[in-house]
Amino acid sequence: MRPFEKPPLAVEEQLQLLKGRGLAIRDDERAAALLEVVSLFRLSPYMRPFQHAGNPDHRFLEGATLADIVTLYRFDRELRNLVMDALERVEVAVRACIGNTMAIRYDDAHWYLQRTHFKHHFDHSRLHSRLLGELKQKLEREREHFAKEVGCIRRSRARESLKSQRIERRLRDNYFRYYGQTYDPPELPPSWAVLEELSLGLISRLYQGIARDADRKQIAKRFNLPQEVLGSWLHTLSCAHHARLWNRELAIPPRLPKSPDWHWSQTSPHQPHPERRLFVVLLMLAHLMRHISPNSGWKERLEQLLEKYPSVPLAGMGFTENWNAHPVWTGKG
Repeated sequence: MRPFEKPPLAVEEQLQLLKGRGLAIRDDERAAALLEVVSLFRLSPYMRPFQHAGNPDHRFLEGATLADIVTLYRFDRELRNLVMDALERVEVAVRACIGNTMAIRYDDAHWYLQRTHFKHHFDHSRLHSRLLGELKQKLEREREHFAKEVGCIRRSRARESLKSQRIERRLRDNYFRYYGQTYDPPELPPSWAVLEELSLGLISRLYQGIARDADRKQIAKRFNLPQEVLGSWLHTLSCAHHARLWNRELAIPPRLPKSPDWHWSQTSPHQPHPERRLFVVLLMLAHLMRHISPNSGWKERLEQLLEKYPSVPLAGMGFTENWNAHPVWTGKG
């Protein structure tokens, strides 16, 4: 451990620091404008492929340019937007499938409150208290906001019929607000409303905590996956919201279907293993999108993105040779 002693640097000083490390910058004015809106700290991970590995002074390779770094940064930003588009669709679909399966199977709109629907070793009490606490806080906030809005409307000079219309519109602006003002008991909304409030991480934990294999299998069947694979994928995807994607290594590789199409026996000795890099996540999303939104054109948009940035090395993301002929990517696997 040592004290942190790095001083803050003005933009002009940041440019001189980069030049001193050997980075070619063609237009100082444009580079300064970039660093004013995209911090040097945010760009630093994209500099590493253009620096000498292990060099304590962070020297750049000969010929490295700021344009190279910005190109990689822009590619990653567009890649992240594309991945987030698929993740949002997956998240919405999994919420709907869990809600539809459990509520209908048990004929209970509030099934998520029942301890018997969760595994004995599952930390239901912790999730339960956290979930209930957040939901109750949301209900209380909506009650307070609605009361304030009603007060403002009541004090206005509008005619009474218009006041009533405005109050009704405010009431229906938010389902939690509407539920809290309309129903009791139970205090909390039905599962299909509650699931919409959960992050993908909580959805992942909720799914894996469901007690009966038959329930989890029924949910996973919608995505043409074994239930244990879907559980693993949800965990992996819930960790895929990072600021940088293109060369990120997965801490724990996802569990894959048993089909040989999903496994790689040989890769280049200098190539990161596909199961630990972004490539496997893209295959997972391609599979899920095929069952969720087959006409979205998501795969085609990804291929177009890679064509748009031919200088971006694919090996660092775990892409294999002839990756777009992979049976999972083409839908044949």
